Amino acid sequence: MSGKMKILLRGNRKIRLIFNIMFIFLIVNITLVFPSTPSPSTSSGTIVSVSTGDSGDFICDGSDDQVEINNALAYVVDNSEFTTVHLKGPNTYVISDSILIGSNTVLEGDSTAVIKLEDKAGWPTEKPVITQMESAGIHDVTIKGFEIDGNHDNNDEKGRGKGYYNLIHFLNSENIQVHNMYMHDSHGDGLKVVKSSNIQFYNNTVYKLGHDALYVIYSSNVEAWNNKITCRTNSGLRIYNTNHVIFHNNIIDSEGEGGAGIEIQKDGSSTIMNDVEICNNLLDETNTAGIWVTGYGPEYSKDSAKDLYIHHNKFYKTGINQNADWSGGIVLNGFQNTLIENNIFDGCYGAAIAHKEVTDEFAAPGSGYTTVVKNNVIINTQPSYTAGEGYAMYNKLRSTHSFVLKNNCLSNNTGGNYKYTSSTSDVEADPELVTNLGKNESLREDSLWGEAMSAGPKRPYQIEENKTQIEQEEDTESIFKRIFSKIVSFLNRFFSSLSIDVDETDRFKTVLPSVVSDNRLKEESPNTTFRESEYIDVGKSSDGGIYRDVILFDLSSLNKTDHINKAELSFFWYYPENRMRSEDTVLEVYRPVKWCEEHATWEEKESKIPWNNSGGDWYDINEVLQGNTPYATITISGEQTPDNRYYDLDVTELVQEYVSKKYENTGFLIKARGENENYIAFYSSNWQNKNQRPQLSIELNSP
Repeated sequence: MSGKMKILLRGNRKIRLIFNIMFIFLIVNITLVFPSTPSPSTSSGTIVSVSTGDSGDFICDGSDDQVEINNALAYVVDNSEFTTVHLKGPNTYVISDSILIGSNTVLEGDSTAVIKLEDKAGWPTEKPVITQMESAGIHDVTIKGFEIDGNHDNNDEKGRGKGYYNLIHFLNSENIQVHNMYMHDSHGDGLKVVKSSNIQFYNNTVYKLGHDALYVIYSSNVEAWNNKITCRTNSGLRIYNTNHVIFHNNIIDSEGEGGAGIEIQKDGSSTIMNDVEICNNLLDETNTAGIWVTGYGPEYSKDSAKDLYIHHNKFYKTGINQNADWSGGIVLNGFQNTLIENNIFDGCYGAAIAHKEVTDEFAAPGSGYTTVVKNNVIINTQPSYTAGEGYAMYNKLRSTHSFVLKNNCLSNNTGGNYKYTSSTSDVEADPELVTNLGKNESLREDSLWGEAMSAGPKRPYQIEENKTQIEQEEDTESIFKRIFSKIVSFLNRFFSSLSIDVDETDRFKTVLPSVVSDNRLKEESPNTTFRESEYIDVGKSSDGGIYRDVILFDLSSLNKTDHINKAELSFFWYYPENRMRSEDTVLEVYRPVKWCEEHATWEEKESKIPWNNSGGDWYDINEVLQGNTPYATITISGEQTPDNRYYDLDVTELVQEYVSKKYENTGFLIKARGENENYIAFYSSNWQNKNQRPQLSIELNSP
């Protein structure tokens, strides 16, 4: 039976049933009469403690401390009467591998407890400091109260912004809270969340990370507030194809590095972004725009990118980078009916508010986009070498975008108030009036611009008390139900282990690793990274240009000794619809050389490091560089059209080579043989329907 094992339960079923019932009855009565105590001897209530001394339940020694922390987190998951792992301070916990957290768990610590990445860790990309225990996703997780030191300077062999050493990362998860943390000096993101919901990020201090402080992708219901963020490499708060978002009461600045303070991105037509609000924030000397908003990619309905609301924020000297065209207060394109009101812009560089496309990659489809700007105070705008001469309003996209300007208070803007736009209701104010509005509260109350003059949090900034922490105690009935459930679970495992007849042909398990990244390689855009597209494609289109792809799955949950019975790589074909191709598409899979998920393009495998061969370097099954004998292949007839199903490629040999550590896991390079009039496209890991995303199904033989 194909070498798998199947456990067969044998014996007298009636006797076993009676014995099971008697045993359950006995255990329940013992549990009720003699309640057991938790294994950790020093636990308090629902908390398990970790320390480097002798007072904790799990004791670390300052090396590979993730081992004890992970044991504590696993203990909480396995013992539902516990909810929390507490890191005691003052202690530094040095880790050499990821910390894994499960559902219904709180990971907390004293403010003097520090999790620190070891020196020269050498981790691969997309391996985070803290991540989920289950690759399929987790729920109801809180991380709070301690410090994470990304130890950037002692891991400087890796570049920033390339996916290395993200501090916290969750995928396909829900109900995530990260608060009262101090996160600093990393190569990557602070909290990165993908395809998840109900995310709260608050009361955190984030200093000079290697990417975004908060980066949320294909998710919903996101709130970030009361954070103090100093940017270094990218933005402070960022969303990508994410809806139902509010960012409020944050302070975001830079020390001459980084990108925008807040970044809002919509790419393509599959997602809706019509409920995003940004208010009461202080954007202070950000390196580029205080807020950058962009909609781009394949054509989408304006109803899917509209009603962005930006109000009561203060922009102070934002856009200090003289070489960035997207410096300024707010830079936006591709969103319809954006409302910008009651903000104050003081000393911004280039332009306070501008319609711009940062690069051709971020071109908005179509035209007719309108932005309403009213009741703002815009003063002291300064010139920038590349971003503008110091305008209040700058419409660089006048053929496709327009401003509606109402009752704004304008003063002392070096380049003038308008560039390619105008207003009949804005007021040119005397600088003395603006000064008086700032000083005189009663005058502000009677002014049209009083709200704008009072916008944004003030320094010194005080973090508000936790507004969401609600502790609830379980009643006796729920405790009894949980205990009984654990007893039944134990008995199921106990009696299964008594079975002694084993047929070694049917016991196996199937693993479904998550996608780390899938990148399109496009010949006609040789220097553009296409990591977040909703499709991947191969072949050559009729209008010219070759397309290939690289895709990487997370195989870290597999052991070196695991034997792969079968591994199938599956893609859901959807394009071209209702149109045959002049040539068959022969899909091929190769082993690519190592590539960077953040930067791989047609010409480069990493930022400023080219492939030896444009379009990617690979090995074939015979270990020949740029060889033509693929690990797997399948033919899709040119006369065939998409039929709403997956197409499978047998990649067993390559996956076994990765799992056995014969080769480092570099994923799969997908291309078409011939590459002539045989273009087709599949849905990517960013596609909204998770039942149509790429899959890697691995069937393991048990030992």
